[in-house]
Amino acid sequence: MSLSPALLEILVCPKSKAPLEYHVGPPEVLVCRESQLVYRVEDGVPVMLIEEAEPLDETRYPRKG
Repeated sequence: MSLSPALLEILVCPKSKAPLEYHVGPPEVLVCRESQLVYRVEDGVPVMLIEEAEPLDETRYPRKG
């Protein structure tokens, strides 16, 4: 399942307010490079809780482009 482009345009990291990178996966996640956090997406719903985020592993989620 993928997130809508309109939703991706307005979502930001709750910790840094920086833009997020969408990784289709699996697993489907949103990555914040500034905060170095990864937010999971469950059944098409982003879990945007800082305490539920995982530390960013650059080898698992390389920069796009």
